[in-house]
Amino acid sequence: MTDTLDQLTQHLLHAARKAGADQADALAVDGTSVSIDVLNGRLEHAERSEGVDIGLRVLVGQRQACVSASDTSSHTIETMAERAVAMAKEAPEDPHIALATSDMLASDWNQDALELADPAPEPDPADLERDAAEAEAAALAVKGVTQVSSSSAGYGRHQFHLATSNGFSGGYGRTHRATSIAAISGEGVTMERDYAGEMRTFQADLPDAAEIGTKAGERTVARAGARKPPTGAFPVLYDERISSSLIGHLLSAANGASIARGSSWLRDLLGEVVLPKGIDLIENPHRPRISGSRPFDGEGLATSVRKIVDDGVLTGWTLDLATANKLGMQSTASAARGTTAPPSPSISNVALTQGDLTRDDLISQMGTGLIVTSMIGSTINPTTGDYSRGASGFWVQNGEIAYPVNECTIAGNLREMLTRLIPANDAETHLSRMVPSLLVEGMTIAGD
Repeated sequence: MTDTLDQLTQHLLHAARKAGADQADALAVDGTSVSIDVLNGRLEHAERSEGVDIGLRVLVGQRQACVSASDTSSHTIETMAERAVAMAKEAPEDPHIALATSDMLASDWNQDALELADPAPEPDPADLERDAAEAEAAALAVKGVTQVSSSSAGYGRHQFHLATSNGFSGGYGRTHRATSIAAISGEGVTMERDYAGEMRTFQADLPDAAEIGTKAGERTVARAGARKPPTGAFPVLYDERISSSLIGHLLSAANGASIARGSSWLRDLLGEVVLPKGIDLIENPHRPRISGSRPFDGEGLATSVRKIVDDGVLTGWTLDLATANKLGMQSTASAARGTTAPPSPSISNVALTQGDLTRDDLISQMGTGLIVTSMIGSTINPTTGDYSRGASGFWVQNGEIAYPVNECTIAGNLREMLTRLIPANDAETHLSRMVPSLLVEGMTIAGD
């Protein structure tokens, strides 16, 4: 790459001004990713991709347009700018779009403290292949595992740089290292499948590949002989593996884009109780070595810690500049963007208040009910909060796991479900969404 990412974004901004844009912002991304798949102890697939992508957003009055390219030549950049301005002139007016004012822009951040990029060298493909092979062998060593459907290891490194026509310029890098595996038990109609996967920002933090493979194997064998649970109203325990999906529905409903459209079941609940008393939901974009951390958002605003829910009460929406302007509020520095589209509101890292009880305590407390470890499909009414999902996991009787279950549906209403959840204390601290196992009373289960 001849030009640095900073130089590329400045070239894009210069071209935009020359083409007639009133304002503009530019994003440049330099990325490398490597993925290795192993099957039956042998390399099945290897893939590597690398390149630079650039994106330009121009504003002409209250009209905007976005263009992107993977060619960074001067000719392409000039052509991009001309086309973007021409497109913007034909776009409908939006009175709410704007760049941040200079006093809103981030001016100081400690990128080193966030530790978003591992300084260790890129792993050799042979090391990734070894990890995938070790994970597969460990899974197959678990008694009852009949085959492994996939075993993969991967690595990625990306560098981002954002610049705006009103003076912001900043960038940061990210890395990730991952190992994942899916195992199968049984044969024919008795086959069951489960998986395990881990990803870390720093390679040194990634668990041993054999440990990941063993976990996948044990999870799969535990599902042998699964059957449908009874139909009725029962408590449901969302295992920590999937509990963040439940909180994810709350976060989606609190997204400013949904609120501005009037299509969220939360739209009239600002300042109202949405979680049990004593529970907070906190966004912290500054957690070191966590995938969702970021020193500034996609519009150059400084990020900060905020409470989305405080003592059970909803305190605000997730906003970028445009949605904030539309709602008459201030941005929460939550803009995210890629090279192909304008900014939109997005959450970074969140943590839900953990409880005092262990997962086993909640299982004992629930008496008879369902532990959900995986879900498929989704029917969520974003306006009413009506909720229905396919699920599998384990049936609990007399406070103990009795047998594995599959082919069932769990249903309820999100507003009612969230206000009566009980959190365990088993949230994983390396995850961007730190959500423990969650017990929800009185859900409808459709099985036999």
